[in-house]
Amino acid sequence: MSETHTTVPSDAPVFPPGRYGRRRAPGRRRPVLAGLLALGLVAVLGLVTVRLYGQHGGPEYDATVITYTGITDTQILVDFRVTVPPGGSAVCVLRARDRAGAEVAREQVRVSARPGERQVTTQHRLATSGRPFIGEVLRCRPVA
Repeated sequence: MSETHTTVPSDAPVFPPGRYGRRRAPGRRRPVLAGLLALGLVAVLGLVTVRLYGQHGGPEYDATVITYTGITDTQILVDFRVTVPPGGSAVCVLRARDRAGAEVAREQVRVSARPGERQVTTQHRLATSGRPFIGEVLRCRPVA
């Protein structure tokens, strides 16, 4: 038995010549361009990270809620501790939420450390528009 054609094993399909137009060669890879784009992306993400850390992540102004007591239909007492630079001051945002999670009070409170001390422990009464369930310190930042 004789064969009239030969089979060519190939990964790509074989098309009859002139039937489907000119075939393009596989695209060139541009590793330098891809590398520059990746480097630019890393640089931009690094700058964004540094800026956001500077705005929101300073460990010099750290607050911790110790307890919240005195809960009535119209108030809550929040005891909290703030770490500031030695002898520094901070403005802290406190809020109270009800059982459903809705905010019922929000207030800014200024705290100041004694000269040479880094921690301030204080209590603040938040007047609420409904019965609070929890008192929180959202953030503290330097006094502007």
